[in-house]
Amino acid sequence: MSLVDPTDSLERQNEKLLKIADALMQRVEYGTEQSSAAYVQFERAALLEKRVRERTNELERTLDLLHQSNSQLAQANEETEAARRNLADAIETVSEGFALFDPLDILVMCNSRFCRDFKDITEVLHPGLPFDTYVQEISHSTYLALPDGMTSDKWAEQRLKSHRDRHVMFNVRLVQDRWLQVSEHRTSNGGTVVLQTDVTDLIRLERQERDRLKDKQTRMIRATLDHLNQGVCVFDENARLVGWNRKIGTLLALPARRLQLGASFSSLLQQLDDQIVFTRGIGPDGFRDWAYSGRPQGPISFEIKHGTTMTLQVFGRGMPDQGFVISVTDVTAEREAAQKLAEINEILERRVVERTMELEDALAAAERANASKSRFVAAASHDLLQPLSAAKLFIASLADRDQPGTDRAVLSKAEAALGSAEQIIDALLDISKLDSDEGISFDVRPVALDDVLGPLCDEGDVLARDHGLELRYVPSSVIVDTDPAYFRRIVQNLVSNAIRYTQTGKVLVGARRIADSARIEVWDTGPGISEEDQLAIFEEFRRLDPNASDNEGLGLGLAIVERACTRLGHALDLRSSLGAGSCFKVTVPLSGRSVRNKQVSRRIAAPVGLAQAGLVVLLVENETQLRRALTVMLESWGVHVIEAEDAASALSLLEDLDLKPDLLLLDYQLGPGPSGLDLFSEIKSRLGPLPCAIISADRTDALKEACKKQTVELLPKPLDRHKLGAFLDAIADGSERF
Repeated sequence: MSLVDPTDSLERQNEKLLKIADALMQRVEYGTEQSSAAYVQFERAALLEKRVRERTNELERTLDLLHQSNSQLAQANEETEAARRNLADAIETVSEGFALFDPLDILVMCNSRFCRDFKDITEVLHPGLPFDTYVQEISHSTYLALPDGMTSDKWAEQRLKSHRDRHVMFNVRLVQDRWLQVSEHRTSNGGTVVLQTDVTDLIRLERQERDRLKDKQTRMIRATLDHLNQGVCVFDENARLVGWNRKIGTLLALPARRLQLGASFSSLLQQLDDQIVFTRGIGPDGFRDWAYSGRPQGPISFEIKHGTTMTLQVFGRGMPDQGFVISVTDVTAEREAAQKLAEINEILERRVVERTMELEDALAAAERANASKSRFVAAASHDLLQPLSAAKLFIASLADRDQPGTDRAVLSKAEAALGSAEQIIDALLDISKLDSDEGISFDVRPVALDDVLGPLCDEGDVLARDHGLELRYVPSSVIVDTDPAYFRRIVQNLVSNAIRYTQTGKVLVGARRIADSARIEVWDTGPGISEEDQLAIFEEFRRLDPNASDNEGLGLGLAIVERACTRLGHALDLRSSLGAGSCFKVTVPLSGRSVRNKQVSRRIAAPVGLAQAGLVVLLVENETQLRRALTVMLESWGVHVIEAEDAASALSLLEDLDLKPDLLLLDYQLGPGPSGLDLFSEIKSRLGPLPCAIISADRTDALKEACKKQTVELLPKPLDRHKLGAFLDAIADGSERF
């Protein structure tokens, strides 16, 4: 709102402005209440005019923007309409039926070729049509040729199910033998493009080509069937003959007038009833049931006899179209050969049985002979050990006395000779036990190699120096699983052989880790062993060069090594060549457990202070010589001995003397009557616990366990005077507990 009218003349406007200015000056000069109110009204009017002017300007700018937006919208609508017309023109030029559905499966647009073959639904094809309605209309169209057994609802259900896939392509059959190929493609926003292509010409061409190929294949199949050695016939799903070759008529003696297209399986089988006999597999009823089962048949195979001489094998298999094919093969020659082979096999089996029985008898005889040999060796060794032990004890008793130098030398040689005889008997016993399945068991446990190899090499060092050799041992911290006693015997024999047969140089003993095993190796610089003799050296009493060892040993050491390694499952290997030395290798499994530090037992060469102890010993031994030898040796040590021959005389003697001895020395085998352990139990029941040692040549584990169970010391024959002295000394010191 303006204070002056702009249409007034300048004079009129100046006049009004002067009045306004005068009024303002008066208000300033006089300041009355009335003038103040008028001035306030004037200020408000001026402020309102300013605000109205600002709002008017804003509205004008808004109207300008609106006009500009409307102009742009109109231009966009024109461009959109142009694009729609261009898209419609473009899809109209497509030679295929085209339709576009939005992400909600609503028809957006389609061209005139879309569903033009379904003339009865063209009226419903307009934008906004749902996809499922479109499918329902197609399924009920009279121009759609449904597959056999398919209903409109079922077709629509399958069509909507395939619509869920991202890419769809299938053929739709129309009436008048026409075909459409329908494909669906997804757009980037989730819409669907449906294309319909007329593929009638392609399918008809494909049919013609397939029929041509079928005719060609039929001719090829016919030629192939005629060149087969088997007779073949093919039946359709109704068991009607549709193909065959000439061989089938020859094998089954069927006249040509019977082998005709369309002949039934039943009639052909009936023609053969009088000529064939089912011999192996199914019978004629089962064959007929198989052919008329009405479903793809599983394979069948059987044999028939045609006439009196010909054997035929029949094989049948179903085909995918529910037909079946049958092949017939002449197997007469094969069956005759098989029959002759069966007869020959029967003859051979009888001969094998007879020969096997002969071999079993021979084997049983050999086993009996071997067992008899083992028993003989054990018994002979036991019988030899008795006088041998007596001789050693007599000589030991003489050696303890003061003798001239020459006599002492003779006694030393006699004792050495008896020791050699004892070693031979021990070796024979070991071989006998290792060859037998009875009387032997192994105590396999963790063993530190250093605890076995170290002492062995210390003992062998003296022998090596006597031969002018160097014996070197490489210490090892390896722990293995083995039987410590037999393992020590194995390595001891290998080291002894290496020293005995090496003239100059050295012997090296050590161990190597090989995966989860340890390989103990014994090297020497001896003459070596030829390849042809490397197996023979493990035979009993086999010595390749008797002069090379200065007549020491009888060739039993390696036989014991080979048998012990075999029974323990330790691999034994030999590497040697003439003039280059030898290396014996024994492979032993590593142990996963640790072993305690070995406690060195106190060895006593001879009893000390027994005379002061005044021990009284009850000695029961049925061998007179051994009993007398033991008595002489014990009395030479200052021990009082009470002798008895058997259990009855020992008990009677104790009862008559009314004496409790300090310890018992009892032979295990006392002849008829109680054994040494039985006698110990009886004396213990009468006199209470007493220290006891059982003397025996029996080295079985059963006896060891029995002695251990009764807390009895076991002293093997031949009796070792040092072990006996250690036992007596422990009793005298009071360190032996019972």
